[in-house]
Amino acid sequence: MSKLILGISAFYHDSAAALVRGSTIVAAAQEERFTRVKHDPRFPVHAINYCVEEAGIEPDEIDAIVFYDKPLLTWDRVVKNCIFAGPAGEEQFVQATNSILGIKMWVEDQVKAALGTVGRVGRVLFTEHHMAHAASAFYPSPFEDAAILTLDGVGEWATTTLGKGQGNEVQILQEVRYPHSLGLLYSAVTYFCGFRVNSGEYKLMGLAPYGQPTYADRIRDNLIDVRPDGSYRLNLDYFGYIDGMVMTSTKFEELFEGPPREPESQITRREMDLAASIQVVLTEVVLAIAKNARKVTGSRNLVMAGGVALNCVANGALLREKVFDSIWIQPAAGDAGGALGAALLTAHQYFDLPRTVSADGFDSQRGTYIGPQFSTHEIRAFLDRHDYPHQRIPDDGERAKEIAKTLAAGKVAGFFAGRMEFGPRSLGGRSILGDPRAADTQRVMNLKIKYRESFRPFAPSVLEEEVADYFEIDSDSPYMLMVAPVHEDRRLPFDLATVDAAGGDMLEAVNQPRSDIPAITHVDYSARVQTVSKRTNPHFHDVIREFKALTGIGVVVNTSFNVRGEPIVCTPNDAYLCFMRTEMDLLVLGDYLLRKGDQPALSNDEDWRNRYGND
Repeated sequence: MSKLILGISAFYHDSAAALVRGSTIVAAAQEERFTRVKHDPRFPVHAINYCVEEAGIEPDEIDAIVFYDKPLLTWDRVVKNCIFAGPAGEEQFVQATNSILGIKMWVEDQVKAALGTVGRVGRVLFTEHHMAHAASAFYPSPFEDAAILTLDGVGEWATTTLGKGQGNEVQILQEVRYPHSLGLLYSAVTYFCGFRVNSGEYKLMGLAPYGQPTYADRIRDNLIDVRPDGSYRLNLDYFGYIDGMVMTSTKFEELFEGPPREPESQITRREMDLAASIQVVLTEVVLAIAKNARKVTGSRNLVMAGGVALNCVANGALLREKVFDSIWIQPAAGDAGGALGAALLTAHQYFDLPRTVSADGFDSQRGTYIGPQFSTHEIRAFLDRHDYPHQRIPDDGERAKEIAKTLAAGKVAGFFAGRMEFGPRSLGGRSILGDPRAADTQRVMNLKIKYRESFRPFAPSVLEEEVADYFEIDSDSPYMLMVAPVHEDRRLPFDLATVDAAGGDMLEAVNQPRSDIPAITHVDYSARVQTVSKRTNPHFHDVIREFKALTGIGVVVNTSFNVRGEPIVCTPNDAYLCFMRTEMDLLVLGDYLLRKGDQPALSNDEDWRNRYGND
């Protein structure tokens, strides 16, 4: 009988739980989706309860419970870091002591409090942080063997690892250790450009195409020394995270001509060019590391995890360079995915359970639709309880036609269907959809629906079988983790340099069409592509297919179903509130369609924006 194993990640950011039965993923979810606190780091009681309920088991049936890192090794790093920093590291030491000695050392007690058991093994197991990342990348992948890269800020000591997966075995072969970290370098620039660390890195990536890499040589010459094999060292004089509570030092400010940008202030040419520059350097380093991984492992396949693996621009370059024949990236590549990796690692290397690779090339994460779902009965009960006007269309084809008609009319729909996605991307389970043909869709959706900065790009969701008609990419991208150029035949004349030369606002360039699908075409003609498969998400595939029947375009705009600072919606109530607080026109809740004009006004909801901080 297969073992039931619960994996847990917690206490840094994006706490999560995942439950596996042998090598089969039963359920996984981030705690933030239940608590409505974005990047919630607290012990994932709600996510654990969901996983247990989804499996239909009692807690005492769980064979093993495993935590995604080793607090004692983290404590070792903190102590040695503070000894190195001396008196300047006192504040950091106090904060770390409260976190590690006050919380992380007592994981077993918190598991007992939440579940009443530590599993049949009789104790909580612990994996190393980067082993959990490596396992999350390899075991769900469609490969029998693969090179493994994990890249993030820091685990216990490791920040970058190179490994090999074969059968049911995962090995780490090489590593870069703290304080040298590609993730912390990127986060330092994120902080310096006025965005929040561990949250705003994707903003920096989206800002990069507006700039020029004028600072790239300064970064190469002063901040990071990269060896031919991809190993690297940072010049610690420029960073503040060793002996302080900020990411950068005064030398960093001198190098880049002034203090960090104040959050929410105007974005200047400096920030645009810094974003472009760090993206160029990051991509170079990732390519160098990947080439070394190919040489060391001899594998034709690559899998990746860790926060840096969410950098879609670097991933797209890696795909185009053909360093590996095939690439698979864990969709929950950050700390949340560590819960899944810890569970799978325990299944295969502690219990030595066999691993089965699908013969049809599909991964075992099934589109990462492994979160909560709500039945037609549950949704109907919610609507009836609140007396919300609605229309039920049980026929999948007719419902898809109605949704497509709304999008084709230039309106915006909230799409809530099936199981919630595990990971930071909305992939057609909890998504906001729009018409990619309208030049002002990006501006309208950013400012009137997402309530966020207008420059931030939106992703296209495209019929898997037609991706080559729209984008220059020769592989599937089901998890929205690859940036690819819009097909040259679809582009319109546009030169960002002319906007700059004319003294215009660079960020206002979003209003100028750059292709026949302008809402998803970034200023450098790129797009963060999601290919939608009928096998993994037939409901979403049907909507896009019907949209094509009406418009001739097999692409829709897809962004996460939330507003700025809010976690992605989880329940019908979350979805309804987000729908009513924004200028969305249609809400799809499974079989049910709700139109904005039919709904009663929300009462006592005037202060809802104060509940969510800036992301």
